[in-house]
Amino acid sequence: MTQEQVEERSGFSQQYISGLERGHRNPTVITLYELAQALGVSHVELVRPPEEA
Repeated sequence: MTQEQVEERSGFSQQYISGLERGHRNPTVITLYELAQALGVSHVELVRPPEEA
């Protein structure tokens, strides 16, 4: 999913989403919840470390 698609679904700007991905922004718990809702995943999935292969 592109940042633009996430922007459309969530209402957060592409610049804000980019900052989150790069670790330059620290989202609030509410922001994490809203992003998870927009992406159709659990908020836990957004903060869970990736599983090792």
